[in-house]
Amino acid sequence: MSARLRLQTRVADYLAERRRLGFELQSHDTLLADFAQFVADRHHHGPLTVELMADWVRTGKGGIGTPETWYRRMAILRRFIRYLRQFEPQTEMPEASIFGPEPGRVAPHIYREEEIVDLLVAARTLGPRGSLRPATFETLFGLMASTGLRVSEALHLGDTDVDLKRGMLTVRQTKFAKSRQLPLHPSTIEVLARYRRQRIRHVPTTANTPFFIGSRGRRLGRPLGDRQVHRVFNALRDRLDWVNRGAHAAPRLHDLRHYLPFLTMSRCAARSRSFKYLQQLRER
Repeated sequence: MSARLRLQTRVADYLAERRRLGFELQSHDTLLADFAQFVADRHHHGPLTVELMADWVRTGKGGIGTPETWYRRMAILRRFIRYLRQFEPQTEMPEASIFGPEPGRVAPHIYREEEIVDLLVAARTLGPRGSLRPATFETLFGLMASTGLRVSEALHLGDTDVDLKRGMLTVRQTKFAKSRQLPLHPSTIEVLARYRRQRIRHVPTTANTPFFIGSRGRRLGRPLGDRQVHRVFNALRDRLDWVNRGAHAAPRLHDLRHYLPFLTMSRCAARSRSFKYLQQLRER
């Protein structure tokens, strides 16, 4: 087997093994295949070297990437190299800090309680009138704020993952490909139950029904799409005209998950209405 085919095979085997462990690796597919092609184009022979890996990393973003981009590309490559060294121990292992320290995280927008309430009220006004769409987005955004769920975790919830009798969410599509359970506050349980009843009136529930579904045209009954959710959130955000208190260009949907941890860390959850804003909305 040629060196090129051997490396491509190692990449395919590595990705297959990671998937068996439950990881989602769409971006890794492209990056590692690109690395294998880069090595072949260089007509490299012998063990892979740190110099070769660094050269490939710098080709990201058309060769005009940033140290942050290089760090993340190298982090993906290092995990593969660690796997590869089991079979080809002469392969060199690059240091994690080859492109400097890990880039710092950018400060999120920490939502105020009134901003959360305004967002949910605005979601309730979405059209078309009489459709499930307003309830879907109101409930989705409220659940993210009250539990700290990531966008992808909320969108991957199946109907069977939402156990309202036990007051428990089972989150299966997590960032680190592990499942976890989240307890629900009684006010959140009541809102989720109401949404489920509304959803059932529009679409029959089966074992494979997503908890949050599309409500129009061909999307009716199908899982909500990530791009669709961000598009709706961005439109509502722009309408509400919040003052941005984070380091990003504007408040993000992802920042909703920082709302509840912030209240906990600041020790004001006990006196705040953080768990009661959904109840407020029901009473409006």
